[in-house]
Amino acid sequence: MNLLVIGRGGREHSIAMKLAESDRTNHIYAAPGNGGMADVATCVTIDELEIDKLINFARQKAIDLTIVGPEEPLLAGIADRFDEAGLAIFAPTKEAALIEGSKHYAKKFMENYHIPTAAYASFTDADEAKAYIEEKGAPIVVKADGLAAGKGVTVAATVKEAWKAVDDILVHGAFLKAGKAVVIEECLSGEEFSLMAFVHENRVFPMIPARDHKRAYDHDRGPNTGGMAAFAPAQTVSPDTLAFAAEHVLQKAADGMMEAGAPFTGILYAGLIMTEAGPKVIEFNARFGDPETQVVLPLLKNGLLQVFQDVLNGKDPGLQWEEQCCAGVVVAAKGYPGSYEKGMRLPDIRPDAKTFVVHAGTRKTDAGLVSDGGRVLLAGAKGADLADAAAAAYQWLGQHVQSENFFYRKDIGQRESDAVVHKAP
Repeated sequence: MNLLVIGRGGREHSIAMKLAESDRTNHIYAAPGNGGMADVATCVTIDELEIDKLINFARQKAIDLTIVGPEEPLLAGIADRFDEAGLAIFAPTKEAALIEGSKHYAKKFMENYHIPTAAYASFTDADEAKAYIEEKGAPIVVKADGLAAGKGVTVAATVKEAWKAVDDILVHGAFLKAGKAVVIEECLSGEEFSLMAFVHENRVFPMIPARDHKRAYDHDRGPNTGGMAAFAPAQTVSPDTLAFAAEHVLQKAADGMMEAGAPFTGILYAGLIMTEAGPKVIEFNARFGDPETQVVLPLLKNGLLQVFQDVLNGKDPGLQWEEQCCAGVVVAAKGYPGSYEKGMRLPDIRPDAKTFVVHAGTRKTDAGLVSDGGRVLLAGAKGADLADAAAAAYQWLGQHVQSENFFYRKDIGQRESDAVVHKAP
């Protein structure tokens, strides 16, 4: 089969790596791909949002199935357009993807379908939002309504900090289109975990739980990022908690979208937090998480292509998982998630027998690989437990990444509960 993976990050590289394991895969294309994907895919210079070009390419290359990684093309209606063109795609429609595209929509949806989440209020007026914050007090969470690449969330320790976040979003337009409205939530405390599922209409097939680390620096300090590390499975998540989340979060969401006339096909991601009252939803995504995908897919025993086909055909894929742990540590450009330079020369980053390397923001040049984004790559490894997996990843990083142009967190795997990033400050 000829396959097309849309996207350019670590998530898409990981998807392509897993698809390449299937002997039924004939050719994998990546649009636009990145500097490290050439080992498993042919990269084509088509942007993720150039939907007409992507459709024409899929026709020319007789693509049997397209998989969409990032959120922007989903909200631009790529699945709708491919479906209209008679091209198979594993991705939600524009209407279904709104569960990620608008935090206000997602909160209202959860309220309507009794999915546990934090109390909230939405505003388009900064003064009204500030008055609400003053009434509720801090700590409190302020979120830009739309897509903000994982950076539009402020967990405010004080009322003034929350007010500043409101001004940044509604007054100063720090997140452009994502900032036309703001969602303000109660601040929940507990351990976070991510639970993704393959979904087709009302059939839901959960994966193993993962945990990511969003703060830029060690011990969960510094600004929120798109994700600095991840590991799977999150072993402190009990079987009862997983069963509850599968039934009362993922299944309710799939059933609710069916009832609302926006059936979901693709990857449904629930970002959850284990509170004293049980698990609650922090956010929904309409695609594979990043960097969670990079540590979940390596543990999947099934062929990913077969899973996609089974789910689309209404069959139970019978998901099976390795009895190991997988840890991944992100190498980021100095300055990320703020301003950073691109074009920084990368060292020899070939993996060894114990590790794998997933490229994210990399680009090939005549002089070799250079950085081309804030999150540059992920070093990952599998092991008997989290400490073993993390140690292997860190051994590789210590040998290969020593440039002052890049940094990575050095505390992953010390304690499994380190990634409590949505807690009250």
